[in-house]
Amino acid sequence: MRYVPAIIVAIALLLVPVIWVLLSYLLQNQESFEGSAVDSGARIEIEVLRQQVEDLQERLAQVQTEVAQIPRGISGGGPFEPNQDEEDAILRGNGPNAILDSYAQVVLIANRTDVNNGLEVAGPDYLEAKLGRPREVLTDTCEAMTNEALKAKLVLEEVGPIRVRMLQPAVDSLRRVFANVERADPDLYARINTSGSLCVRRIRGTVDRLSTHSYGLAVDLNIDGQLDMFTDGKTQLGLTILAGFFNQEGWVWGAGFNREDSMHFEISRKQLDEWLANGEL
Repeated sequence: MRYVPAIIVAIALLLVPVIWVLLSYLLQNQESFEGSAVDSGARIEIEVLRQQVEDLQERLAQVQTEVAQIPRGISGGGPFEPNQDEEDAILRGNGPNAILDSYAQVVLIANRTDVNNGLEVAGPDYLEAKLGRPREVLTDTCEAMTNEALKAKLVLEEVGPIRVRMLQPAVDSLRRVFANVERADPDLYARINTSGSLCVRRIRGTVDRLSTHSYGLAVDLNIDGQLDMFTDGKTQLGLTILAGFFNQEGWVWGAGFNREDSMHFEISRKQLDEWLANGEL
């Protein structure tokens, strides 16, 4: 087993240039893709490949250091052997995995103002005009919904990897999003966590403007329970991948807001209008 580090080095040396060539190809041909779904897929592949290159380069440097430090022999004993349990864990696939752990890694948000591909938020005024007020008196803290018509459509359900309280059409849509994610990327699916859904309150810093969370039409997500920093222009890699799936279902990603909030996903005005036209709300 003492040859494993050297084998890892050899594999890494082979994989890094291959992945880099693929990454370069995708970057050169990204503009030739047409349609929002393909653009999202291209962006996902580019981000994942870039992360893999960085992870492999970092791991390669670590392993090279480890190999250089391995003694050829120990006086009075046999040849040096690395920790057997650690090597067995890696070979079994239940040891540390830098690629999977990268889902929670914080990265810059590329083309932040264009991430929603033309989808627009409904906005507080539009929501109130179409759905009424979820509650007459609002504060900065979450309170109960009192609008009986909206309450009748409010459900508390397990949706994929999380539990949410939202309006029924939003829950159904969210279930489709997560089903697509699970089919395409089960490792990412297993790491999805929530920071909250329904919260009837005013937007903090305003007198009486309603948050989309007040209607049960928004959800905050994170990877591995690690909260993302608000308004820093960065996000977790896993959230950039999720954004493409949400966009296809008519959700707006908060990464594109003036005050970036990349954990936040809410129903677009277009999707809300469709539900209203179909009598779902």
